Amino acid sequence: MKYKILGISMMLVVLFCALAASLADQETGTRRIHQHMTSRQPEAGCECDGTELCTHLPLVLIDTDGEEIPGERVNNSDTIFSTTSEGDSMLTARVSILDNESSNHHPSDPPDLETSMLIRIRGNSSRSFDKKNYLMRFVDEEGNYENHEVMGMAAHYEWALHGPYLDKTLIRNYMWYNIAGEMMEYAPNVRFCEVILNGEYLGLYVMTETITRGEDCRIHVSEPIEGTNETGYILRMDRGSSNELKNINNFTYYVYRINRKYDRVMNIEYPRAGSLTQELADAIEQDFSDFEKALYSYDYDTHDYGYQNWIDVDSFVDYFILNEFTQNYDAGYLSTYISKDIRGKYQMIVWDFNNACDNYYETTMDIQGFQMQDMPWQWMLTKDEDYDQRIIDRYHMWRETFLNDDYLVDYIDDVIAYLGDAVARNFEVWGYSFTEYRPLNPDSRNPSTYEEAVKQLKKFIYERGAWMDYNIEAVKQYGHPSFNKRYNH
Repeated sequence: MKYKILGISMMLVVLFCALAASLADQETGTRRIHQHMTSRQPEAGCECDGTELCTHLPLVLIDTDGEEIPGERVNNSDTIFSTTSEGDSMLTARVSILDNESSNHHPSDPPDLETSMLIRIRGNSSRSFDKKNYLMRFVDEEGNYENHEVMGMAAHYEWALHGPYLDKTLIRNYMWYNIAGEMMEYAPNVRFCEVILNGEYLGLYVMTETITRGEDCRIHVSEPIEGTNETGYILRMDRGSSNELKNINNFTYYVYRINRKYDRVMNIEYPRAGSLTQELADAIEQDFSDFEKALYSYDYDTHDYGYQNWIDVDSFVDYFILNEFTQNYDAGYLSTYISKDIRGKYQMIVWDFNNACDNYYETTMDIQGFQMQDMPWQWMLTKDEDYDQRIIDRYHMWRETFLNDDYLVDYIDDVIAYLGDAVARNFEVWGYSFTEYRPLNPDSRNPSTYEEAVKQLKKFIYERGAWMDYNIEAVKQYGHPSFNKRYNH
């Protein structure tokens, strides 16, 4: 008996240590590399003669040999984009990246990485911005994809260059990806950089991991197993893919199409088209529909058949909290990513906070209220009282750490201090946007200076946090038996 008690005691000690280590990670932020906390600071100075750009940030030089980068909208179309002179959707170009931690960077310095790549303009609404976003895929001399480490981020061949334009603080995506990376198992890694295209300075950009599978980065899902229909996979809810093989007719697609609430398509982001067969696409479609049928059934909250058998619950809860706190209501509607490994559980992945924190130009965000409970999957999950209580408990936990007012406001100030003169350089090119690009309605929402944009972001954080603190218990209403009589036994 004494050995049994001793064994139990040892198990409790191990569990306690594991919990303490987990909490320590949450407190100190050791799970994530934040560029502004670890990289060369602007006050380090430089002994150059000042005749060319000098920056402490990584520098990206793109050379297209004078060719126009494809991907511009044609006649304002949402589906037809410009191509190269040969009719290709991506242009072959050269890229040089300077990222020396011990010195500032100048365009004439030897690059730390130089390679061929394919490049095009990327994005949906952002394609209409003057400051373009770009998708880059590194290739070798034979045109095969080639993985390269970029700015301390693990090697991969595909990267996105996000150019903040609508977000006049310049920091929303950098900030919220990093904070999400502390709270969730995965969020895209990001690094600030400055970009020069064919000798023309384009301003401040955020080098961003795209959402796909990677060996040491990105999403940890398995490759397709040869000779089977088993694979890890990543799905996206958005406008669908131009490759019809990648679009799936999942269960929720029909549910919401009947309700005419969402007319969106789920498409397969991984496996890539080169590895995707009709049989594999059908297997993914069936697997995902099986999950949704369980979720939208009367057994959705039961022990044997319920949603908890299919999903990483904390991933969905934290996704709810992050996007609700920032009022990032494209989430669950556009640019919505979900992944699943072989015999694993579904996990949510954050993407695109460009419109977050009252930065939608379509409408003003009322600082009050919740909306994530109306999004696909969350609409059913929040019908469970246990799920709603998990939202409440984890919200209070995160408000003590990464969603704390002081932490967030200090984070903003520290990032801006790190960017230094790069902010002014960016607005030497794009400063006209404060007067000529004022898309937010009413016009009073458009900041007239950078300082005003930052002040607005901080004000939103204070006000939204205060409202959620007072009202977070109200999410219980979505799981109350009287609210869900037709769904619960």
